[in-house]
Amino acid sequence: MDTDRRPIDLASVPVADRDRVWLEQVYRGDGVPQATLRAILMGGAIGGVMSLSNLYIGLKTGWGLGVGITACILSYAIWRAFMQVGFARTEMTILENNCMQSTATSAGVSTGGTMVSAIAAHLIISGQHIPWPVLTAWTIFLALLGVAVAVPMKRQMINREQLAFPSGVAAAETLRSLYAGGGTALLKARSLFLALAAGLVVKWLVEGHPEFVEAVGAPAWFAVLAIPAVWHLPWRMGGRPAAAYGLALPIDPQMMAAGAIVGLRTAASMALGAVVLFGVLAPWLDASGVFAEMHAAGALDGPDVSPAAIRRWGLWTGSAMMVAAGLTAFAFQWRSLVHALSGMGSLFGRPGSATHDPVARIEVPTSWFLAGTLVAGGGCIAIMHAQWGVPLHLGVVAVLLAFVLSLVACRAAGETDITPIGAMGKVTQLFYGIAMPQRMDANLMTAGVTAGAAGAAADLLTDLKAGYLLGANARLQTLAQAAGILFGAAVIVPAWYVLVPDASVISGDAARFTAPAASVWASVAQLLSRGIETLHPTCRRGIICGGALGVLITVLEQLAPKSIVRWIPSATGLGLAFVIEFHDSMAFLVGALVATALARLRPAAAETYVVPVSSGIIAGESLMGVAIAFLHASGLLGGH
Repeated sequence: MDTDRRPIDLASVPVADRDRVWLEQVYRGDGVPQATLRAILMGGAIGGVMSLSNLYIGLKTGWGLGVGITACILSYAIWRAFMQVGFARTEMTILENNCMQSTATSAGVSTGGTMVSAIAAHLIISGQHIPWPVLTAWTIFLALLGVAVAVPMKRQMINREQLAFPSGVAAAETLRSLYAGGGTALLKARSLFLALAAGLVVKWLVEGHPEFVEAVGAPAWFAVLAIPAVWHLPWRMGGRPAAAYGLALPIDPQMMAAGAIVGLRTAASMALGAVVLFGVLAPWLDASGVFAEMHAAGALDGPDVSPAAIRRWGLWTGSAMMVAAGLTAFAFQWRSLVHALSGMGSLFGRPGSATHDPVARIEVPTSWFLAGTLVAGGGCIAIMHAQWGVPLHLGVVAVLLAFVLSLVACRAAGETDITPIGAMGKVTQLFYGIAMPQRMDANLMTAGVTAGAAGAAADLLTDLKAGYLLGANARLQTLAQAAGILFGAAVIVPAWYVLVPDASVISGDAARFTAPAASVWASVAQLLSRGIETLHPTCRRGIICGGALGVLITVLEQLAPKSIVRWIPSATGLGLAFVIEFHDSMAFLVGALVATALARLRPAAAETYVVPVSSGIIAGESLMGVAIAFLHASGLLGGH
């Protein structure tokens, strides 16, 4: 295996010479297999499975978790197993695995982001599902648009500017460590598979087993195996049991695993926000008669206080906090915006001489950008016009905004590893709230174009950064990324209809999923359409306070010394706590505390186990949750 080539410091090489030096000293040549059929099929299979996990966890938390590193470990372990049993004769090359993770990332992330945001928000507002042929075409066109608009950005941001794209660097290092051999690679793979198996079992015992016992009439002792998802606090508050306010501690480890990946600052902020909302504000609002007034006005489904009613009230404060924080952070990135816009002309230029481009046959040509944007953008415009009545000229504006805001999102991802997808969507929602008032569906779907394209573009550049460091062919990797879109759409669209058969699953007091990202999108669309005066006065005050706090925290983050920033609460974490369940926020804190303690006491063990074990638990529980939903849909496990 040709795994000994290490990246040189290309940032120290003159810009005009970087492509030549990279070609001579980093590129592995055309003789190493890359985008082979087996690599794309493996990536599509892993990405399709991981897309189910991301759909499930996204509906619960609003977050999408990275697929690339998990896919690398899974692919490496699975292919080694294939070789041991004689199913495969040769090992995948490191560049095949790199293309595999591009396909997996595209299938697992690029196609699902719009489901848990704009599509879910559309269902909340309209109460009606989008027809599956339309949703399938929409999902494919949107992700392809992101791939197309990223094409000219690759050479500018990766080759010329050498932006970091930390997740891409991490994926490249993961592949190098796997192909270097040794016990660490096997430990990561084994721990991931064991955690995945444990997640499958736990989720069955939490959600599937109790209903299975009831469905088959099993003896009572068999029900003892069931695991409760939470432990309700036994005390009373204001004459009500604490459970009425949703005060419970987590038992199910899925959200704990997510907290281990997210980190302590965000998780602690979520816990703080949850205590403030459910433990302080909710009893006060209840005693003041706010929930009874909201029910009388038709804003709540039930007359009594409940966790769903509390989240319905907290949605406005949390949404305002997250939107204000995102837009403020976006404003602080004005240099990136100016730099991106001022460099638009250079996106299509060549770094070398006018007569010779050493990497022209390896890089994606501009013609792919033009053809991809024309086809994918035209498809998005046609669907917006036919399905939601968006005028053609405003559809064209949405595609143009997608390109401009993708520039900013990709630069932010390259510089900070954070892709401000939410902010991209909110910028578009505000624009179309003025251009098309009273049209909530059009507001959501036009914003979905910019957010979806920006997310897909940033994903592609992150993967291409890994390929650049490993010496891969950018054309082949881009084709692998595009292929992943087809795999992801084939899995995510039918899974969406099974997991969310109707709007009651993601909205109302009996909702199975909190769908926080969708709730925020829907609340912004409702506010722009109906006006703030339609809300309860306390909700209006919550919007003002949440927005002000989001701005204040973000300004402090930007201006405070780095040593102090880690002590400033995360506006995203605080805002998210106002949208999800109390016990989910507590679970994030537990997982983050465990991961932080392990990192301090056993740094080597934390490096080896935290990400694989956490990813395995999340994947296992999510996949079993999807399987249980399929059993419900088929009638084998009863109905909800």
